[in-house]
Amino acid sequence: MSTLPHPTTEAGAAGLSAILADPSGAVIALDFDGTLSPIVADPASARIHPFAPAALVELGRRTRAVVIVTGRPAALAISYGRSPGGLGLDDVPGLVVLGQYGVERWESDVVTAPPPPEGVARARRALPSVLAALGPSLRGVWVEDKGRALAVHTRRTPDPQGSLETLRAPLVSLAAEHGLTVEPGRFVLELRPTGTDKGDALGAFLVEKSARSVLFAGDDLGDLAAFAAVRGSGLPGVTVCSGSAEVTELAKQADLVVDGPSGVVGLLSALVAAIDGKST
Repeated sequence: MSTLPHPTTEAGAAGLSAILADPSGAVIALDFDGTLSPIVADPASARIHPFAPAALVELGRRTRAVVIVTGRPAALAISYGRSPGGLGLDDVPGLVVLGQYGVERWESDVVTAPPPPEGVARARRALPSVLAALGPSLRGVWVEDKGRALAVHTRRTPDPQGSLETLRAPLVSLAAEHGLTVEPGRFVLELRPTGTDKGDALGAFLVEKSARSVLFAGDDLGDLAAFAAVRGSGLPGVTVCSGSAEVTELAKQADLVVDGPSGVVGLLSALVAAIDGKST
């Protein structure tokens, strides 16, 4: 059985204590890629850590709510969220998935979302010529079409970081032209609609659920907004970084850093055991 790790900050320690003292008031919120699922070269190959669904099922039975807050389409997170043992995210009691940074909502096998803005379609048509104009130095760059967003990946290029920097200014210009914003990530720049981020999505969910405490775990720059939402909520809370060598900024702002998705799953399992220990 994993030992429950201790936050390194006073606020994080208070947040964890509040969750343990009153689990029925706690919201457990998590990113998907890099947090529940290891980062892979092809995002279509991503799958949830094999032990994550079981831990989340148990937390779903003990806490107010479990919510996944992700840049992925919500239904895709559900699809990739089934473990080899058969349990999946859709087995988690009361689970909600806030996809595409909160624009989509999956709940009880139903996805609700407004229609995508026209700016995404215009950027989709213009993007190939923008990439072609940058020449063969970007060999290996590829585009993941999320329907409501366009993610341009550089992980497969000979120089992922250099390619990312080459792309940054042209993609920022393209996004601005079509009323979109650019969300940076782990060797990816995502063109998406403005106005919603993970912080907005999480903050609204905490109010909706009348949460009394919150834990959020993420791994990438897009999760900084969710960290801010935890701290701005006025609730006791814990911010957790699924640590990696690729992203260090999130770790600097986290109450607790664990070792990638396996560390996140260990934390979730230890949290279940600690809740049960408090109740006996």
